Amino acid sequence: MDLVEAAVRTGRHAEAHAHVAAIQAANIAALSPRLALLAAGSAAIAAPQDSAGGRFEEALAIPGTDAWPFDLARVQLAYGERLRRAQAVSESRRQLVAALGTFERVGARPWADRAANELRATGQIRSRTGERDHVSLTPQEREIAMLAAGGLTNKEIGQRLFLSPRTVGGHLHRIFPKLGITSRAALRDALNALSPERQDDRHS
Repeated sequence: MDLVEAAVRTGRHAEAHAHVAAIQAANIAALSPRLALLAAGSAAIAAPQDSAGGRFEEALAIPGTDAWPFDLARVQLAYGERLRRAQAVSESRRQLVAALGTFERVGARPWADRAANELRATGQIRSRTGERDHVSLTPQEREIAMLAAGGLTNKEIGQRLFLSPRTVGGHLHRIFPKLGITSRAALRDALNALSPERQDDRHS
C-alpha cells in the first residue's frame, strides 16, 4: 500500500495500477484479514474517482480488520482525503475523525498530524472530544451499539431486533466513524463519552 500511495501522490498512476495488479495476481488478500484490508485499500487508493468510494467501502467492510487498527485507520485516512477532494465534506470528516482517534490512541504521531491537517482542511476545528459531543445516533443505531458493546454478536443482535446479521453489520459500519472508533471493544467508552443531551436523543 505504501508503494501504491506513493505512486498515486506523484502522478505515476500506471505504476500504481501495476502494483495493485501484482497484489491481486499473488492473491495476497487470501492470506489474512490484514492483508485483505491492505489489498483492498491499495485498490481503492489507485481507483478512479467514480469507483473509489465503493472500493473504500468494500475495504472497510472486510471482517476481522478490527484487530489491525493502524492499518484500518490508514485506509480511513486515505478515504477521508479522497472524499475531501471530492467536496464530500461531512463524509470526509467521519472518516478522518475515526482515523485521527486511532492514530492518537496508538501513538502514531506523524499519522495523527496528517489526519488532523486533513480534518482542518474540511473546516473542522473542534477537538475530537468536541466532535464526539455532537454525535447523533438514531434510536436504532444506539440500541445496536449498546447491544454490541454488551458483547452480543451481529447474529444475536439481529435475532433480538428482527434484523439480518448483514444489516446489523451495516449499521455498525456507519456507527463506528460517527463515534470516532474502529472496533467493538471501544463502543462502551465511546457511548459513555457522549454528552447527556445526546444520550437523551433516544427518548425524543
